[in-house]
Amino acid sequence: QVQLVESGGGLVQVGGSLRLSCAASGTFFSSNVMGWYRQGPGKKRELVAGIGSGGTTNYSDSVKGRFTISRDNVKNTVYLQMNSLKPDDTAVYYCNRIPFDRDWGQGTQVTVSS
Repeated sequence: QVQLVESGGGLVQVGGSLRLSCAASGTFFSSNVMGWYRQGPGKKRELVAGIGSGGTTNYSDSVKGRFTISRDNVKNTVYLQMNSLKPDDTAVYYCNRIPFDRDWGQGTQVTVSS
């Protein structure tokens, strides 16, 4: 069974920064492109960043230039550095592979106050 454990969320003011972490099962992590997804209030879950096993990254237009995804293949952990946060970034953030697996972690709440 896949295990995904997200952490690092919190309450931050506009313009602030947060760093999210996601620890994943070893086999699941090492063999997959990993991504960060988010689901804001009343919105569908969306993919915001992805990273291949070799480090190639992609971002949605909404976060490009502000968020940075990275991974540690020894620790089986993927990170999301979020800078210049906006109220629209308020959401529960999840990690999963791309395309996503049916099993999700509990997510971590990010709230950006104006």
